[in-house]
Amino acid sequence: MMFLHAKLKKLKKYEKKAELKQEILREKKLFVLDNSLRESTVGQLRGHTIENKWKIYEEHVIIHCPCLNTVQAIIHHLYAAVQMFWGTVAVHCGVVGISKTDKKSWLSGYHCNIVFPYDPCGDTFIRQLAEKGEDFSKFYAFTEFIESIDSRTKIPDTDTIPVGLMKMKELGIRNPIIEADLFYPNIDYKIFNVKRITKLFSQRMQWIRENLSRDAKIFINLRDIADAIINEPKRVFKVVEYLSSLPADQRPFGLIFEEPTGNYLPDQLGAWTAAVRQEMDKCGFQDGHLLAHIHEKWGLAQMCQLECLINGATGIWCSVCEEGAALGHACSSVTLLNMIRLGNEHVFKQYNCVELRIAAQEVTRITTGQEPHPKQPVYGERALDIVMDGTMGSNPEDEGFCMATFFGQEPLMRMTTLATPRMVVERLKTLFGENTQFTQERAQRMLQVMLEDLHENRKEEYMSKVGLAILFDRSGGKLTEAMAKAVEDEKPETLHGEKLIAQIRELWDVWDLRDGVKDDQLEFDAFYNGFMAPYFGCYRCDTTRRALKAIDMDEDGQVDWNEFSLYLKWAIREYPETKDAEELLSIAFRKGLIPAMQDEILK
Repeated sequence: MMFLHAKLKKLKKYEKKAELKQEILREKKLFVLDNSLRESTVGQLRGHTIENKWKIYEEHVIIHCPCLNTVQAIIHHLYAAVQMFWGTVAVHCGVVGISKTDKKSWLSGYHCNIVFPYDPCGDTFIRQLAEKGEDFSKFYAFTEFIESIDSRTKIPDTDTIPVGLMKMKELGIRNPIIEADLFYPNIDYKIFNVKRITKLFSQRMQWIRENLSRDAKIFINLRDIADAIINEPKRVFKVVEYLSSLPADQRPFGLIFEEPTGNYLPDQLGAWTAAVRQEMDKCGFQDGHLLAHIHEKWGLAQMCQLECLINGATGIWCSVCEEGAALGHACSSVTLLNMIRLGNEHVFKQYNCVELRIAAQEVTRITTGQEPHPKQPVYGERALDIVMDGTMGSNPEDEGFCMATFFGQEPLMRMTTLATPRMVVERLKTLFGENTQFTQERAQRMLQVMLEDLHENRKEEYMSKVGLAILFDRSGGKLTEAMAKAVEDEKPETLHGEKLIAQIRELWDVWDLRDGVKDDQLEFDAFYNGFMAPYFGCYRCDTTRRALKAIDMDEDGQVDWNEFSLYLKWAIREYPETKDAEELLSIAFRKGLIPAMQDEILK
């Protein structure tokens, strides 16, 4: 009994800790530095063209964020990032910003990936922004802390102004993000010590305020904080202490950091974040931002990002989708939705979160040329699926958060053996509209047919319009006009499938011309002789005549090509490894048409 009491006490302690974490995420006001058009192309086989950038900036934003002018008045702390590479290796400069025009939203991100050593498209793009009259006060640029390092002495050049800052001055970009390393192996930190590092930070910020803008919002990225805090923690905290202790008019706007390897656990990153935040607060820098950027490798990126927010980070810098270097990174769409599902109203009011799913999908398409992975959280095709009825907060009638309802979409009922008759009916209505045949009894029969297929070693899908329509037909239903059209519009996914159906079509045309008119229709006797005879032994027997009625969907006494091709398209979709036209016909009859004919035969 005492052992049980101790266990329950320990459990209560863990529950209280979890509740505290949720409360922090629920109440946090999040600063998002959106880096969609830079981060999304890091490590990609194809970079963004200027056309890509403008597509995201104009077409995508205008189409998917029509209510932006209202939201923008609120979300003054949301920026979109763009990065460019200028000059020498390891020197880069980029722009981040938010449009203030009525037609643009917080997703107005830009990226220009300029190939080494120089590509003028970066300049071109920034100048185009200026020509359009965009608000450069909300644009940021990345720049290196030091321009170069003497490879012989390992001492940085502290006299030369980095090319990134010079480009910012030339193009009128006033807000820099200074990228600095505190544990770089090619620097001798015995000479380039904390005193010289902090002095250079002050010199850089003074130059920025004198040459870019007196009101410049300066971020400092402690780029290698993970390695530095493990190997030289004193150096890290002395730098943080110095920057945080500067007078308000001299210190930066905030600090940012990144974990580019994905090797560290959430607790480690949480502890480092808490330590940096405490140092900032202790020195009077409570209003200073601390932003996190976490890369993926071992599946912990989102948890690491949330842990950083729980432990004092005020925001994140990332793309709206997870595309990026390595396996990607913790993106804003998933992080924001996690906070919203926990009840964070601040985030919902700050950002146009309802458009996050479409935004993430669109940026993924533009970046990769492909759809997001189906099982990608939040914006993947299957992210809104309901697998089991009324569970896991998936039902909009439940009290739990329903992601589909949040995004203004109908919950997607996944058609599996775990589905309920209600889910099947809802799926039928969603895909094909209302119909008196869509009953709980018919849905129950469809679920039974699914199980029968598995017992017969038939591994098929019933989620698509084609798959569900044929399942409905095989379960005793009569294909509706909407179902027939859905299957008719389906195109074979492979050239092989198109070729096999084309070969069957040639045979169909031969029989079609026997009456002297090519009208895509066959009399019952022609259809029987041309296609059905191998599967039904007698043309004139009552069973065969009834079976023929099953394929005559418009009940005109003939078989249309469109009626017959439904089953061919279904067969090649379900069995793409079919070798030839003869095998495809066999599958269409044995596994599609004949089961669908059974209800007519039984009558």
